[in-house]
Amino acid sequence: MKQTLLIAFFSVFFFTTKAQNWGGGIDQEDFNWGFTFQYITSEYKLTKAANWREVFLDYENNNKPITDPLNSISSPMSTGFGIGFVINRKINKNLDLRSTPTLVFDDRLVNYVYQQPAVNNTEFSDIQQKVAATMVDLPLAIKLKSERRRDFRAYVLLGAKYSMDLASGKKTDDANNALIRKVLKNKRNYASYEAGIGFDLYFEYFKMSPEIKISHSFTDVIKHENHPFSTPIEKAILRNFTFSLFFE
Repeated sequence: MKQTLLIAFFSVFFFTTKAQNWGGGIDQEDFNWGFTFQYITSEYKLTKAANWREVFLDYENNNKPITDPLNSISSPMSTGFGIGFVINRKINKNLDLRSTPTLVFDDRLVNYVYQQPAVNNTEFSDIQQKVAATMVDLPLAIKLKSERRRDFRAYVLLGAKYSMDLASGKKTDDANNALIRKVLKNKRNYASYEAGIGFDLYFEYFKMSPEIKISHSFTDVIKHENHPFSTPIEKAILRNFTFSLFFE
């Protein structure tokens, strides 16, 4: 009798273990949530104005030159980070509707190289503009998932996002600055399209998803003003590369 009970106990234990649904049963839920940490690199894809090399004239001071001619304008990669939430709605076993509202801290850079040191900056021939950005990103995407293989699943992501810049007000207020001390600014709101690839890794009580994503703004994201750092730029498209870890 004891032997029969022991065999029955270990049989139940064995089959329960084999049937264990790692990931906390998340695949059986129609709706789930989580959080994310993001590492972001950004750059502007710049289109230069036709007269971008020309000396900038101080229209407030009898058109006096305040810069030398430009040799180059470029946007090097800059880094930032984001924290946010995951809101996921299952459509079917291979398709999800997904939103990841995120707060992003990411300053962008633009470098200006002059033929000679700029008139009001005699020690350096280079000037770097840091475009302050504290963004709220509101993305919406379709997540197309492969079949689950044990505790692994691959997916691709396609979608769009709406971004709001929280740093475009007081932090960049330069109304009383001299022209040579003006700063580049982001537009307050803009939209982007994005695509990514990732993997769902199932642990006992949660799911972790590393993801790589690229996004491009649909339109120009720079606020155009009449000063030496805005005038040479006709258009600036923002491009982001994002590595994310999602926990659900």
